[in-house]
Amino acid sequence: MPDLSLSDISEKMRDIDFTMLSTRTEGGALAARPMSNNREVDYDGDSYFFTCDETRLVADIMRDSNVGLAYQAKSGMLGMKPFFLAVEGRAEAIKDKGRFEEHWHKELDAWFKQGVDTPGLTLIKVHAERLHYWDGFDSGELDLTRQKAAAEG
Repeated sequence: MPDLSLSDISEKMRDIDFTMLSTRTEGGALAARPMSNNREVDYDGDSYFFTCDETRLVADIMRDSNVGLAYQAKSGMLGMKPFFLAVEGRAEAIKDKGRFEEHWHKELDAWFKQGVDTPGLTLIKVHAERLHYWDGFDSGELDLTRQKAAAEG
């Protein structure tokens, strides 16, 4: 597989719904939890997830914004190869109702009964800095921080 672009990776992510979001706890341990991206897969290096502000996830991010995301795309019969993606990035907790509405999906009503008006609702944005991918045979890496710096000249 030739080196993949961010657009190529976005295409491979098209059917992925869940990721494991990893943070560092107060004691320095790694903590991971499944998060849904609600199939927002026009991936441009930013990922968005909803949670509530009293969660350990938010406390971890407020203390250390370095996070990881782990994705696995479908694999299986008929020669389909798996696709794995690990994202290193920085997270921020957003408390802006307008931003909530930009990323809201009706399916989220099952977890957040009052929709974007749910008390304590928080939007987590993960901005990717480095992507590592593997398709079962070939692997590669994209350094988005370096690409951005090169583009800015």
